[in-house]
Amino acid sequence: QVQLVESGGGLVQAGGSLRLSCAASGRTFSSYAMGWFRQAPGKEREFVARITRSGAGTYYADSVKGRFTISRDNAKNTVFLQMNSLKPEDTAVYYCAADKNGSGTYARDYDYWGQGTQVTVSS
Repeated sequence: QVQLVESGGGLVQAGGSLRLSCAASGRTFSSYAMGWFRQAPGKEREFVARITRSGAGTYYADSVKGRFTISRDNAKNTVFLQMNSLKPEDTAVYYCAADKNGSGTYARDYDYWGQGTQVTVSS
């Protein structure tokens, strides 16, 4: 099992940047694929990005491709989401999640979740 804690959210103007971090307390962090999801009020939880166990493979939603970068540091048990060129439509609570099976695309595929961190982008 793994416990996840997100940090780094906040309020930024459109065009700005934020870096989210997700610290894991689990002993076997490197055995989990990791993902970032977001949820805006009244909306379904939406896939943002995922990264393979080793970090060799990354995948992004079309809406963030070219602007967001997911990365991980297995030695530090941490996954990151660098968010550049932020838009008001990026406003949401962002969640870090761990997938023990390593092939997750949907929220239902992930086994462990953080508490979320709020990202607000003003126009």
